[in-house]
Amino acid sequence: MSVIRSYAVWNNKGGVGKSTITFHLASRYAEAHPKKNVLVIDLCPQSNSSMMLLGGGTIGEKNVLDLCTEALPKTVVGYLSTVIAGGAGAPLPNPFNFVVNVKSYNKEMPKNLYLLCGDGNLEPMAPAISGAAAAPALTPSMQPWVWVHKVFSEFIKNIGTQEENSDWMVFIDTNPSFSIYTELAVSAAQRLITPVNADDSSRVATNAMFILLHGQTPPHPIYGSWTFAAQAQKYSLRIPAIHVIVGNRLTQYEGAATAFKALSDATADTLYTAFKKHPKYFTKKKDEAKNLETFRQAYAVALRDFNTAGVVSAHLGRPLSKMEQGYYPVHGLNVKVNADRVKECSDALDELIKFID
Repeated sequence: MSVIRSYAVWNNKGGVGKSTITFHLASRYAEAHPKKNVLVIDLCPQSNSSMMLLGGGTIGEKNVLDLCTEALPKTVVGYLSTVIAGGAGAPLPNPFNFVVNVKSYNKEMPKNLYLLCGDGNLEPMAPAISGAAAAPALTPSMQPWVWVHKVFSEFIKNIGTQEENSDWMVFIDTNPSFSIYTELAVSAAQRLITPVNADDSSRVATNAMFILLHGQTPPHPIYGSWTFAAQAQKYSLRIPAIHVIVGNRLTQYEGAATAFKALSDATADTLYTAFKKHPKYFTKKKDEAKNLETFRQAYAVALRDFNTAGVVSAHLGRPLSKMEQGYYPVHGLNVKVNADRVKECSDALDELIKFID
């Protein structure tokens, strides 16, 4: 038994629903696979996915704050600071000193769902992380940049080896800006789940994403050698491949009937062009994508109508499976959730789950 797979939910763009997708994907996968353990690592300083998982709203916010203010925080910052303080080559701390079982805080969640909680202190800690990565190598075999960037991939590996009788699926929530902790998130993942909107900014962000991960040709004459892509290539650090593209919030731009087409119009041309030129940027599928249409079928999922029902569900910290038709309090307002919309959201989420293996 071991870690099955690790996925980072990332795109170099804000507002595409990374945290909401992480919440729904992790909770639904855990429900659908009760014999597997599911771990969420929240590497976004806003900690939104942690708040949703730990109860939603003010309850989730309080639970996150409590974990962040323990003597040894049970958060990504607690783990990171412990590892960096120990120094390169020191024994790694037990990951289960930092992971929490989500159901202990939120009874709505499946019992096989775990969390390494997000932490707002990740932002002010960023210079310390960067400083540790930039430290001079004291021995040829110990490279500080590699050591720091493998912090969470080692964490994931230890989770799998310490729980010998359990299989683990890992989802990593991220920050859109490509900061040092986003680099750590990407470095920990084997695959990428890339959310996009049906707009031109998603298309532009897609181009930027490939440059950040794989570098620019030709590289910038001044800072090109200092980029994450250049350093990853220098140290042979694995770059995760795009496994699935999630079209989110499409119906606020186009009608439901044209939502799938909207995904193609906004970003698929750019992605397919990259696929034809650099197929290694994407995971290999059973059926080869030979044109735009088969590319969309192989790599794209449209979360059509994944709006009110999905957002209210996440705000309440309640899986879609626990949502019924009715009115729910959201920021002082009673928001109506329709049973048909819940089913549509659930069906769309199950289509996404089919890609997770």
